[in-house]
Amino acid sequence: MMFVHDIWVNWFEGEEHGYNVCHYHEWRKTDKIQLLERVPLLYISKDLYEEIENQMLELPKSLLDMIYQETFVRNGQKRTVINYACIVTSGEDMMAIDTADFRIPIRKSRLMPKHEQVILRMIETKKPEKFSLTKRKTNRKYQLFSLHPKWVYGLTRRERQLKRILMMALDQLRTVNQIEELRYWLTEWRPNDYPLIRFMSKKETWFALYEGIVKGWSPQHEEFGSKLVKGYPFLARMWEVEQHQGQDISTTK
Repeated sequence: MMFVHDIWVNWFEGEEHGYNVCHYHEWRKTDKIQLLERVPLLYISKDLYEEIENQMLELPKSLLDMIYQETFVRNGQKRTVINYACIVTSGEDMMAIDTADFRIPIRKSRLMPKHEQVILRMIETKKPEKFSLTKRKTNRKYQLFSLHPKWVYGLTRRERQLKRILMMALDQLRTVNQIEELRYWLTEWRPNDYPLIRFMSKKETWFALYEGIVKGWSPQHEEFGSKLVKGYPFLARMWEVEQHQGQDISTTK
């Protein structure tokens, strides 16, 4: 088995979608970066890599057995074992994972570019490990706060996070489902269409609002979101924090 040493990781916990596991250029000074002293490297099939990156499914038992207690971290003079952690690569993409003692990739991290180059060189003459990959029907359903990748493609970390909060607020609006409130917010989004909006049904109003907001990201989205979240104190706090953190990108690691 291959090993790599002194690898910086930035864990994102419980992220089902790979697009929320930020690449190095989006790491922030406020992120908690961890140094792995030693970690196993597994060159795996593209299918298995895709599943690990974009799902929260059980990892093959043979993979878990192979990496058991092979990862070490050091805090001062103390060396600690991580039971189930490794770096997986498809030969093109790669990420570090840690199961947090479960059987699914609870924590995921991208790697620094210089470490990616080291890993690519290490597997140049290797062939992917074969792990049994049971065909599983996931029937994935995307939600307002867990959007299809096409709706976040090309957005920055800050924009993705603000959009997630905005969609959470939109979900709260849908739960209340009051026609006048829906019409009010659609008018905020499309003020020139008020003469039409005031005659729209709940369903028509909701879908018009959703279809307008779900696409892309713009100053209009941010202005609209800052108004909508004010009705939800917890989301308003999240919005405020993200607006400040979004400017704090790490360039020091």
